[in-house]
Amino acid sequence: MNDLVYRLRKRSEIRRQIPTRKSVQNNEPDRIADLLDEAAKEIETLTAECDRLYRIIELNGLNKS
Repeated sequence: MNDLVYRLRKRSEIRRQIPTRKSVQNNEPDRIADLLDEAAKEIETLTAECDRLYRIIELNGLNKS
């Protein structure tokens, strides 16, 4: 997942630096870049929550595998 998060954030960064983009020229937010960042953050949040739940399961001995 870290690779996907990295790629989403990197693509967002690249979009915001392209001088020919209208949003860059007008100093406006890039909605797609914002969406890429939001997706990356949500993936990180959900991954952290999954990791937390797996730790709880293992601590409570509920994982029989």
